[in-house]
Amino acid sequence: MTENTEPMEPASDVYKTLLESTKAIPWKIDWKTLQFSYIGPQIEALLGWAPSSWVSVNDWAERMHPEDRAWVVDFCVAQSQSGTDHEADYRAMTKDGEYIWIRDVVHVARDENGEVEALIGFMFDISERKETEQKLLDLQKELEELSFKDGLTGVSNRRMFDSVLEREWVKARRDKQPLSLLLIDIDFFKQYNDFYGHILGDDCLKQVAQTLSTVATRSRDFFARFGGEEFVMVLPETDAEAAKIIAERCQKAIFKLQISHQQSDVSQLLTISIGAGTLVPTHSHDSRDFINTVDKALYQAKQQGRNTIQAA
Repeated sequence: MTENTEPMEPASDVYKTLLESTKAIPWKIDWKTLQFSYIGPQIEALLGWAPSSWVSVNDWAERMHPEDRAWVVDFCVAQSQSGTDHEADYRAMTKDGEYIWIRDVVHVARDENGEVEALIGFMFDISERKETEQKLLDLQKELEELSFKDGLTGVSNRRMFDSVLEREWVKARRDKQPLSLLLIDIDFFKQYNDFYGHILGDDCLKQVAQTLSTVATRSRDFFARFGGEEFVMVLPETDAEAAKIIAERCQKAIFKLQISHQQSDVSQLLTISIGAGTLVPTHSHDSRDFINTVDKALYQAKQQGRNTIQAA
């Protein structure tokens, strides 16, 4: 066998070569001085800052997004003091003033006495991952909004109504405040659809929904499509008299649309019937019973000739 007499490369040089050939950026900080004893040259390619400019932890902290700086520094210092390995995601500032998402993975090195001696870590560029995560979050939010929105009219749907009513019901019961509900039905809408066609029928529903959604203007007032040609309005902290005024506004708003309805038995223009109910909920009341009571009032309004308001 031929003996290999070439000198071997020192192990430390091999490790350094390996470290500096990865995308991860290695670094080391002396715990006593809080000075960088090493940072990989890859840092310049990623952030634009030369390795020689990374002198102390202050340079690390100052090159961090202001919104991230306080909590990241506090977290990393606390974890390091306790000798706990940790990681943190934050936005690091490039030399050009832009920001890149970084994941810092930190190992706490101890001396033979068990005292913290150094922090050794890797910085990873996770900007692409964060961008993907944000897109997923935006998509999830959009899907959630769509799940609570009526596909045809664009207003809130029955599912959202159920959620809002439950919330306002609990609040009204706790605060001993009146809660009013309006159920609104387009008069003779089947005849409208049969005569004008479903395309115009859909347009009519959209116009009515958008118009009624502007009638009640307080931040907690809520409007939704209840189903078919029926709509619902939840009016927190509203007594019966105030609810009737809002119901009358609804009728006037629809009248102003001047939508022709030649098949209506009550008017040549589109009209609505409204059932109204008001209650100060107690533990003996049930929100479903309240809805049924208002629905019966709407039925009475239609029985009495339509284009009218009937209080429960």
